Amino acid sequence: MKVTLLKHQLLFCLLIAALISNAQNNKLNLTGRDVQNLDGKWNVIIDWYDSGNASAISTDKKPAGANDFVEFSFDNSQTLNVPGDWNSQRSELKYYEGTVWYKRDFTYTKKAGKHVFLHFGAVSYRSEVYLNGHKVGAHEGGFTSFDLEVTGQIKNGTNLLVVKVNNERRVDAIPARKFDWWNYGGITRSVIIAETPDEYIADYFVQLKKGSKDHIEGWVQFSEPKKQHVTLSIPEAGINRVFDTDDKGRAFIDLTVKLMLWSPQRPKLYPVKITCGTDTAEDRIGFRSIEVKGTEIMLNGQPVFLRGISFHEEVPQRQGRASSPTDSRMLLTWAKELGCNFIRLAHYPQSEETVRLAEEMGFMLWEEIPVWQGIQFSDPKILGKANAMLQEMISRDKNRCGVIIWSLSNETAPSPERNATLKQMAADARRADPTRLISSAYDHFKTTGNEILIDDPLSEYLDVLAVNKYMGWYQSWPAEPGNVLWKSNYNKPLIFSEFGSEAMYGQHGSKDTASLWTEEHQEQLYRYNIEMFRKIPFLRGTCPWILADFRTPFRMHAQYQEGWNRKGLLSDKGFKKKAWYVMRSFYQEKQEQELRKK
Repeated sequence: MKVTLLKHQLLFCLLIAALISNAQNNKLNLTGRDVQNLDGKWNVIIDWYDSGNASAISTDKKPAGANDFVEFSFDNSQTLNVPGDWNSQRSELKYYEGTVWYKRDFTYTKKAGKHVFLHFGAVSYRSEVYLNGHKVGAHEGGFTSFDLEVTGQIKNGTNLLVVKVNNERRVDAIPARKFDWWNYGGITRSVIIAETPDEYIADYFVQLKKGSKDHIEGWVQFSEPKKQHVTLSIPEAGINRVFDTDDKGRAFIDLTVKLMLWSPQRPKLYPVKITCGTDTAEDRIGFRSIEVKGTEIMLNGQPVFLRGISFHEEVPQRQGRASSPTDSRMLLTWAKELGCNFIRLAHYPQSEETVRLAEEMGFMLWEEIPVWQGIQFSDPKILGKANAMLQEMISRDKNRCGVIIWSLSNETAPSPERNATLKQMAADARRADPTRLISSAYDHFKTTGNEILIDDPLSEYLDVLAVNKYMGWYQSWPAEPGNVLWKSNYNKPLIFSEFGSEAMYGQHGSKDTASLWTEEHQEQLYRYNIEMFRKIPFLRGTCPWILADFRTPFRMHAQYQEGWNRKGLLSDKGFKKKAWYVMRSFYQEKQEQELRKK
């Protein structure tokens, strides 16, 4: 009976995901398109009780006469920067959770024979979009992009764009009510108008076949269900091949090539051009092979150790959401200085600018959706939302070769509902993208004496195991660090996806009796963890939590936290703590070992 119920729940989940995707999010690849950027200062109305009338606000209603008044008006209203979160821009909105209405007037010159789309990089968390008083779409999820076709609503001349944004935490949201980072609200990534011809290239997937170093497999989807010629051109590789679409408008790509493979040492990206009918899409794409063989992670056929770090999409010095290429470069430069070749983008899909820049700088990436603790897997609505977010993440970044791992969740407790759901999502991810590895970070293990056993049944459906374990912080050492033995029921590689402890920068104590919250205590715990790592024969990557201290109302220790998680290797001002140097030394050692093997 329970199995039948779970099957019905999963079917309902997939149905909801399909409805969300088809009805609200016409996915369009924007790379190389003609675009008009709408970033800048937008007028806003703070709707504290979510009582604003959409029909009046979406039309920017004006008083009809001297005795008329409009309570919710954009006239002389305050402004907020887009992209950006509202929490860091105005002190009264620091902890605000609710509705804010955004308004932007813009001028557009309408062209014959063009489709017009509005593209939102991210809106946190729920949004309704109105163009010239017409509701053109809605979206749920604060970290994935969405596109809305507005060909019939956009006007020649001045246009009125209004977006209702709500970031209220709810039990049926993803993430749910409790999560350990700041609940930033707002239009947090860029807003763009994009044009295509009447018939256009809707999407494409161009990557190496899994396990191959010279065989490209992929597809191009044309907007119209008819037969057409599609030309794939990679000039630097001498490739100019023609493929034909089928009667559904899809052309399948299959060709043998000779390419310089992308790697952290040589992050080669090729200019790629796809032409179909009167439309052309251009991109910069890298090619690499990623696979698992036993307990090894193989990059381009060679074993690799993932020297990782996690970071939030946040600029600690500004106490706000990272929202520009400059912000992305700062975070990635810190990671490069640490000696990393791998970044866990936690706990949600981060901006396309971050993903693309990381790829250019030679970072392998882990991307995950915010299925983070406390998720009600028995609720079909949750399952539908998770699947929709998973597909949106894969759709946006499937051509980014730097992404090597799709992650399904973080620290979810085993249960029949959870296991069945994530098993199905793993299968869905592999169908959408058969070239990458699947993982999920978990924190439930069996400890006996000095042995810790990885026995989570989810492991069966993953390519790479990933554990979060804060030895010496939340978890007592079951033995001396060098005597702790990790074992697994699965012959698969392991990433230590989170470990560490909190330390207040500048708080010091004796090295011998280092107390909590000191840099010395954090430094020693890192040394102990590295001792433990050396005894794990199937360990293929480490990923400390976290690059820099970050804001969270979850952490309110009056003396040391005050709304900050202090586990960063860098302080909230970007200063290096003592543990930074311990990790950098470990990564230098790992890099030297890798070079000697070559």
